[in-house]
Amino acid sequence: MSKSNSTFSYISSAYGKNHFTIDKPLQKILEYFDVKADFSKLGEFAGGELYEIAEHVDKRARPIHVMWSVNGERVDEVWIDPSLRTAIKRLIKDFHINKFPYKEENWHKHYASIYLVSDPGIACILTITNQTAYALYKYGSEELKKYVPYLIGDSDELLFGATWFTEIQGGSDLGSNLVEAEFNGKYWLLKGNTKYFASGVGLADLALVSARPMGNKSGAKGLSLFLVPKENNKGEKNFLIRRLKRKSGTNSVPTGEVEFNSSEAYLIGEKEYGIYYITEDLMVSRLANAVGALGIARKSFLESYYYSQSRKAFGKALIEHPLIQKDLLEMELMIEGGMIVTFKAIDQFQKSWKAMPPFYNEEYHYARLLTHISKYITAEIASHVSRMAMEIHGGIGFLEEFPIERLHREALITPIWEGTGNIQALEMLEAMVKKEAHRQLIRDLEGIVNEAKDEIASKTLDFIKDKVITLLSYREYEMQFYSKDLLSTLGHGISVILLSHMGRKLGIERFTMLSKIYYERFLMGRSILRDYISEIRKLINIEEMK
Repeated sequence: MSKSNSTFSYISSAYGKNHFTIDKPLQKILEYFDVKADFSKLGEFAGGELYEIAEHVDKRARPIHVMWSVNGERVDEVWIDPSLRTAIKRLIKDFHINKFPYKEENWHKHYASIYLVSDPGIACILTITNQTAYALYKYGSEELKKYVPYLIGDSDELLFGATWFTEIQGGSDLGSNLVEAEFNGKYWLLKGNTKYFASGVGLADLALVSARPMGNKSGAKGLSLFLVPKENNKGEKNFLIRRLKRKSGTNSVPTGEVEFNSSEAYLIGEKEYGIYYITEDLMVSRLANAVGALGIARKSFLESYYYSQSRKAFGKALIEHPLIQKDLLEMELMIEGGMIVTFKAIDQFQKSWKAMPPFYNEEYHYARLLTHISKYITAEIASHVSRMAMEIHGGIGFLEEFPIERLHREALITPIWEGTGNIQALEMLEAMVKKEAHRQLIRDLEGIVNEAKDEIASKTLDFIKDKVITLLSYREYEMQFYSKDLLSTLGHGISVILLSHMGRKLGIERFTMLSKIYYERFLMGRSILRDYISEIRKLINIEEMK
């Protein structure tokens, strides 16, 4: 693509490149998990038109709340940029992002697509629509299942979904939710409070909403899950939008406050199992958060990598300077380490997503554990890598007119969305203490290490075992106090083992080498070994990897 095609090419070093074909690590990781997929067309769109649209919406065309019509009617719609609406429709209809799990039963392809989109706001719209389809597909009545084709792009008409769980007094503490549901003999009526962070508001045709049926017990286990349509049976607005939020990032998705005043709703599944459906749906979005965070990190790397080849300082290109090479290698290490852990979690979810509550099975609880780990570690990666990218760009990295500034702002939501790091740590403990999911993790890693036949992988497994045993020996207060440290250790340790195994399975020495460097840098806290300095240029060249 020549610069004459778009002015955006003058301010972005990564624009116009096919973000799938240049990303050999992604291709090899998909191969490692036996996924055959060619995302070349999506990669072209993601690196070109979609990238430009995301930047334009953030800087010039953020969603607007339209409260009143010209005739004085309360309409509560949200006006989004036409190019954004078209792009989202293309992603669902033409690129089949939300179809993969239901038509091919392939979650790897869905999440690889979200990774390539790599704009948290746009990915959020896709994800909350998919979450709505997921809940209806798995737990909805026959009457509610009819909406699934509309949400996944399998019908002429396209509907958008949303998930509204958060209330101002509780945040992640869903047990403190105050929205109530009362059955009128035909359907349920929601009232009593406001959903405070309602992403997709004004855009969504259907929303998943948590509410407590009248008379149900307090706490999270008293919640049920409901489907709330945009319009009631009379064709009237079914809820009010109080306002849209002003946010630091994710501006391509409208986020607002929703007020329920006897809003019509339809129960999903069993009334007593609502919290199970909600936490299961959160696992779907936490994996999306993980690949979305990695997508931001990848775009930040690409901007830095290509910029460092063209920018000169002190008589030579930036990429010729040892410190820039070291920064780029650290960025790439983190991305590939986070990527393989995340696709391991996706792979486990693929194997267990049809398990049913309240008991589920061992495979499902293991998927949960891996999801908490990947969600946490990838959010840290996105924040760190995008900040490093900003530094590589110097002063222009801090200017609004260049995309790297937005990428860093976008990265900062990923540790917060779908449960902060503290929440992931506490839920990891629950999966370990109550469900003993760590036993399945250790057994799985033992098998992988035996196949890898690698000393570093073996050392890492022993390191992981020691840290797990130590934490579980603590009293509850100490266990919680140090739980986030274990979350990080598990993430980095699993990365080392999987990178080593992938190098052996695919016969690619590069991944074995990365495994050793990753072990030294992120598990042992030591600098990169001198033995690998001569290999840095090869390791950071992700386009030409064989």
